[in-house]
Amino acid sequence: MHKSSVVSIIEQQSLDIDLPSPSGNQAFCNVSALEAGHLDLLDEEIITGATPGKVTTVPSLSFLLRHSTDKQTLLFDLGIKKDWQNYPPTVVHWIHTAFHARVDQDVAESLVMGGLSPDDINYVCLSHCHWDHTGDTRPFKNSTFLVGEACQSLLIPGYPKDPKAEYLSNILPEGRTVFYNPSNWEPIGPFPRALDFFEDGSLYIIDAPGHLPGHINLLARTSPDGGWIYLAGDSAHHWSLLTLDSAIAGHSSDCAHEDKEAAQAHILRINALMRQHPRVRVLLAHDEPFYAKNKDGPAFWPGKIETL
Repeated sequence: MHKSSVVSIIEQQSLDIDLPSPSGNQAFCNVSALEAGHLDLLDEEIITGATPGKVTTVPSLSFLLRHSTDKQTLLFDLGIKKDWQNYPPTVVHWIHTAFHARVDQDVAESLVMGGLSPDDINYVCLSHCHWDHTGDTRPFKNSTFLVGEACQSLLIPGYPKDPKAEYLSNILPEGRTVFYNPSNWEPIGPFPRALDFFEDGSLYIIDAPGHLPGHINLLARTSPDGGWIYLAGDSAHHWSLLTLDSAIAGHSSDCAHEDKEAAQAHILRINALMRQHPRVRVLLAHDEPFYAKNKDGPAFWPGKIETL
């Protein structure tokens, strides 16, 4: 289908995509990128029309969100473990043969270099449970972990009980993890299900189906007067998917997303958000263009991403 036809369908079928206006003394979040490792992606496995054999080295980003008034801190994703050799053997094999991950600086080190420690983090929100997003949860001994409820099915029995499993059974700390069921969440903009996390309009957890069970995104205000950021996790692995210049590669059996149809529907919602709201900055977990432009710059902690 032609790109313009897809856009027309979105405009006819999408939900009301207005975002809530700021209130008086509106709270917001300061958002900073964090170094959390790199990996290689084969373009033709994630987008249609890719150059055959082209490999792109992408970051596996983490983001630090700091509430403007009560100073609560939240990490979105933890990137890759520095000791990735201790992932389950299935994952280690993938890293050796396909993804070639490397971690010069993990999330905990990135925090410390900017003046915080893992002990200072109130919440860790994982977009999903793939190895390049769960990082090393052990240093975050004081944090409450936030995940989509559906991810629980991936961790049972998990590794090491199942030696072929790709998920560590103990990746989420017992007694400190909140499993969210989004079925009763309210809509926001083009997204059918969202949770007002701080209950003040500063940060929303977004149900983001398609990639993996329990996949979630974040929508945060970045200013008191209408700036936003949308942290899309693995909703897309390449910017040409969000602009609708490419489609998701592969079939249901060899696709980067567990539910290709649901993933494409969610991409269309993000595209609608971008087109209708110029003050929403959208970032991917593996956002190579953002990283290339901002590496070692003020968008990374202890700096912050400029609001639109």
